[in-house]
Amino acid sequence: MRTIQGVGVSAGIAIGAVRVLDTADHAVERRVVDDPQAEVERFRAARDEAVTQLKQLRDKTAAEFGEGKAELFDTHQLMLQDPDYVESIEDLISQSKVNAEFAVNSTAEQFAAMFAAMDNSYMQARAADVKDVSRRVINVLEGKRGGAAADEEGGESRIILAEDLAPSETVQLDRAKVLGFVTAKGSANSHTAILARTMGLPAIIGIGDAFDPDDDGHTAVIDGTSGLVFVDPDEETLAEYQGRKAKYEEHLRLLQELKGKPTETKSGQKVRLYANIGRPSDVTAVLANDAEGIGLFRSEFLYLESEDYPTEEFQFEAYREVARKMGDRLVVIRTLDIGADKQVGYFNLEHEANPALGYRAIRICLTRPEIFKVQLRALLRASVYGNIAIMLPMITSVQEVCDAKKILEEVKDELRGEHIDFNEHIQVGIMIETPASVIMADELAAEVDFFSIGTNDLTQYTLACDRQNPNLGRFADPHSPAVLRMIRMATEAAHRHGIWCGICGELGADLSLTDTFLEIGLDELSVSPTSVLPLRNAIRNH
Repeated sequence: MRTIQGVGVSAGIAIGAVRVLDTADHAVERRVVDDPQAEVERFRAARDEAVTQLKQLRDKTAAEFGEGKAELFDTHQLMLQDPDYVESIEDLISQSKVNAEFAVNSTAEQFAAMFAAMDNSYMQARAADVKDVSRRVINVLEGKRGGAAADEEGGESRIILAEDLAPSETVQLDRAKVLGFVTAKGSANSHTAILARTMGLPAIIGIGDAFDPDDDGHTAVIDGTSGLVFVDPDEETLAEYQGRKAKYEEHLRLLQELKGKPTETKSGQKVRLYANIGRPSDVTAVLANDAEGIGLFRSEFLYLESEDYPTEEFQFEAYREVARKMGDRLVVIRTLDIGADKQVGYFNLEHEANPALGYRAIRICLTRPEIFKVQLRALLRASVYGNIAIMLPMITSVQEVCDAKKILEEVKDELRGEHIDFNEHIQVGIMIETPASVIMADELAAEVDFFSIGTNDLTQYTLACDRQNPNLGRFADPHSPAVLRMIRMATEAAHRHGIWCGICGELGADLSLTDTFLEIGLDELSVSPTSVLPLRNAIRNH
């Protein structure tokens, strides 16, 4: 077995025989022509034929994948009609008396190098596009059809392996005969990668020198998420990925079957099914998996991935981006939860013998309000762009909630004084993740708009088991009756005071407890995006 690491650009797993395509750039012969004007006319005729082919590809792409993806071929047509591009080719033919194929290839190399040198990933990806359209013109001049991919007809379904695939070659692949593709070159921002995702083809790029034409006919496994390629996999690897493939395909089936369906039991009990995220970019997965909202945005990742305290403007942009993308759907943003297992150097926190019981989360925010206020200002400013709620972590007392709300009101007064809009009725909730918060749940519920139970820490503190200690696995049981009783107590207290209660810990996705959570009466479950549909399926079958 040979293992290759590439870059996954389109999710999915494919298992099958490899078909190596010869798509590498070949040398174009330079010839001297006697009649440069006739050669210019020959180029123009080839260019017109290439434009006609692109129009046909555009119509095919629009019919199969929608107008958005078809716009690529509008761009390609414009490239062939670009005055600078055309003038460069015709001048080269006229002044150097070279054949049209050589002039087109030389101009393509020049323009591709110009795009590749730009300081913008999108423009860099256009280097492949100019080569693609130029290769099409050269093929017409040489009397060829649309390229290597166009010649793949008939036969069994294969994993396509190539040096590179142009966007037009990708769209011409027979979806019924292609399991996925792997290329030596390529870009995650390329139209080819985008089309692969649209087509539902697992795809991996950038395997570089690991590309081997002798792999033709061999069995391979490709994982478009991890970017791993296994050539001639052993029995254990093959069995493992067959299982993963079946699970992924079941997920896709659920997506098609359950997307847009309400999350409610057969008896009509409704549950709000949200997703957890750590970065604004995670919203793509939230929407793709049809979550009804975001139950936990771990804002500390904005701090963990910064070299200094993130500014108000930086945080505002991040929160606004998520709020806008989610529209009317609720976005619960947890305030800074640094400390314990999440350390940030520039916070200059002292070493603690037991950080899980130390200076963390709301304790930092209340004792360093200058940091807390920056975040609250950003959250409030972003609240007018969507449906944002604020959630306070690691609460153990009513006094902590009152102190946090006092600081929030101070920030609101500041914004009012500056005539900056924000949602005056923004929801404020707390995480229930300590036994103290459960015991005080009735008093806490009178102060807030919702509870969200963090089952990871609640298990740790209830069972006195360090969640970071691998030797305590058998003792740190989140299924413990003590933990489940804590969840029930918090939920019942919330309902007595007319507020909603959910779970945002990993336990929410545990299908063996779904029936228990429904019986307890939890209003919301927030899980990883990929757990949304399996959980919806379980709830709907209850």
